[in-house]
Amino acid sequence: QVQLVESGGGLVQAGGSLRLSCAASGRTFSSTAMGWFRQVPGKEREFVAAISALGALTNYADSVKGRFFISRNNAKTTLYLQMNNLKPEDTAVYYCAARPSRVIRVASGEYDAWGQGTQVTVSS
Repeated sequence: QVQLVESGGGLVQAGGSLRLSCAASGRTFSSTAMGWFRQVPGKEREFVAAISALGALTNYADSVKGRFFISRNNAKTTLYLQMNNLKPEDTAVYYCAARPSRVIRVASGEYDAWGQGTQVTVSS
């Protein structure tokens, strides 16, 4: 029931920053826990960050803690991922995802709606 569209990806040098956005529609956004995942060719889709329906709780993969920050603006029905101090290993297609619940989860199988992805490339 929810439609998701990511934007904000691009090419940056190591140490730089990007902010990804995910515009949501269809499902009641303020009642939906959200997450960010990333994937590189030949690898499984990897958890990056998640946020509860009202934004009070967050969860991050160890590889991005202290560098990436997930947030949401429920009035704008938009999810964000602020990425700082980017590293070449952060290069991937980044996807936003929605759960049919307020409850935060980190497994990709817990999410039932996905955006089309946005490419992030970090050069060294």
